[in-house]
Amino acid sequence: MTFDLENSIDVLRRTPATVNALLRDLPEELARGNEGPDTFNPFDVVGHLIDGEETDWMTRARIIISDSDNKTFEPYDRFRHYARNKGRTLSSLLDEFAQLREKNLAELKWWKLGESHLDLTGVHPTFGDVTLRELLASWVVHDLGHIAQISRVMAKQYRNDVGPWTPFLPVLTDRER
Repeated sequence: MTFDLENSIDVLRRTPATVNALLRDLPEELARGNEGPDTFNPFDVVGHLIDGEETDWMTRARIIISDSDNKTFEPYDRFRHYARNKGRTLSSLLDEFAQLREKNLAELKWWKLGESHLDLTGVHPTFGDVTLRELLASWVVHDLGHIAQISRVMAKQYRNDVGPWTPFLPVLTDRER
């Protein structure tokens, strides 16, 4: 498949509703269950997605399309959400994520990007030069990866209860250390 901006925006538009459908009013034990030490639970994933909306994807896209000579991205703190979301409810995070995503996609569409824009570059602190196309495609894959992660983490909360079916449920053994 070749990158298509409209298709990508369509996937990005669907993520908040998908995550909301999976997590809204979920029992706390499923929302806060994880895969072990230093892993995200579904609550953390939503917080992380919010951080991406605020400080990653569109922030970096703005740098790429700007007229500035300095196209260097700031490093991204993928754990900022831990402190930021203390005391918050999952419902409040789901609502905030949906609002931020809607705002960001409206801005992205407003830019009316063409093929030449997608080839513009910025400087990632680890990867070096990256194109807007690569950034936007990564945003889509990042969303899909976290949707899969939420499902996997929730499935693993049932691990001890599936009995002999474990070998036929690879979601339970995925990402084992």
